[in-house]
Amino acid sequence: MFELQVSEDGSKYRLLGVRGLRPVRRLPDALLIGVKKSGTRALLEFLRLHPDVRAAGSEIHFFDRHYHKGFNWYRKKMPPTIEGQVTMEKTPSYFVTKEVPYRVKRMNPDTKLLVVVRDPVTRAVSDYTQAASKKNKSGMLNFECLAFVKDSGYNVVDTSWGPVRIGVYARHLTRWLRYFPLRQMMFISGERLIIDPAAEMARVQDFLGLKRVVTEKHFYFNATKGFPCLLKSEGRSTPHCLGKTKGRSHPRIDPKALEKLREFYKPFNLRFYQMTGIDFGWP
Repeated sequence: MFELQVSEDGSKYRLLGVRGLRPVRRLPDALLIGVKKSGTRALLEFLRLHPDVRAAGSEIHFFDRHYHKGFNWYRKKMPPTIEGQVTMEKTPSYFVTKEVPYRVKRMNPDTKLLVVVRDPVTRAVSDYTQAASKKNKSGMLNFECLAFVKDSGYNVVDTSWGPVRIGVYARHLTRWLRYFPLRQMMFISGERLIIDPAAEMARVQDFLGLKRVVTEKHFYFNATKGFPCLLKSEGRSTPHCLGKTKGRSHPRIDPKALEKLREFYKPFNLRFYQMTGIDFGWP
């Protein structure tokens, strides 16, 4: 229907257009809350292929770093949307930050939450690889030194180290479940997102209440990078992959260290499987 704006005395009026078709900035309906180095950027780019999804261009970090600036500040960071479109934001550190679940619930208790998870050992190595690429290699301790307590061999995992701590998914999820029911959370396998992006995207679109627009026709597998790339996307008719920082080669890690890390994560992984009702099949 059309919206009519009338002057106070009724002598003048103007037609403003179809109500709901005027773009406005809204607080997000859905949040991609994590997990870092599990495929969050890929999932966001895939979601952007959908005409009814609009997402903030960068990680806003509102709920963990800028909460004091208020919801009006946050709203202004969102893209304009029309009625029926889904507004989204991605900040992977939300999943592991203590204060965030309560703050998100204050914004909207019906917020839909997307969590991409990956084998925590592989995720930790990927996290380390990214950090090492940003530093002078000579000034970066090797992975094994950082993942385990000094002088313990490989017997004591250093849970204070971020790349290790992030992978204890069950502990972080426990905090979220105090504020949100499981039905408002969707867990996406980072491994399956690479192997069969169309199938994972079908699930995500259903969860968000969207028509299944993003399908296998949008993807092709790039053997060099080792993950799916896009045949078509919003505003781009030519095939393209994610940024050059995606698909970095991991350094060689002592197999004994990896084995010890897998032993450490195993009970937490099993608990996470029980909590979510999903067996992710991590070794």
